[in-house]
Amino acid sequence: MTFCPPPSTSEKPAEPKREEQARDVCLRLLTVRARTRSELEAQLTKRGYPDDVSARVLDRLVEVGLLDDVAFAEEWVRSRRANSGKGKRALATELRTKGVDPDVIAETLDGVDAGEWRVQAEELVAAKLRRDKLDDEVKVTRRLVGMLARRGYSQGMAFDVVRTQLAQERERRTV
Repeated sequence: MTFCPPPSTSEKPAEPKREEQARDVCLRLLTVRARTRSELEAQLTKRGYPDDVSARVLDRLVEVGLLDDVAFAEEWVRSRRANSGKGKRALATELRTKGVDPDVIAETLDGVDAGEWRVQAEELVAAKLRRDKLDDEVKVTRRLVGMLARRGYSQGMAFDVVRTQLAQERERRTV
């Protein structure tokens, strides 16, 4: 009679071990900041995890609520508007870069009232105008419209906001 030791509990099949490692990678990345499914998928691919392992791990993270592209997009838009004064176009580009679905991007950005975008642009321009001289209004207008354009505001809105804010600032300085 031959003696067979019981199977070791520390030795697991290779596939579940890879899944566990992939899950740990994802959890470490999610600890730093929220991420999209696409970002995590790219990180796992970069680290050499097979697509099927990545898919199972990411599906499980979605299932337990740790990975949600809609919530990510909403939080990203809220945060970037508040901290960076980003406009609709710039935020859409950032979310596309992060791998968010175009439908989710459209829905998230359409959730912000058009008036809120304008108010934010007005606040940005007013803050700049309070610190600047109004020597050459053409130059000031060009600079402020450029600032708003770089932040993702439409050209039409940018010109309108700058024109209005310049008039208000001129009036404020004459009083």
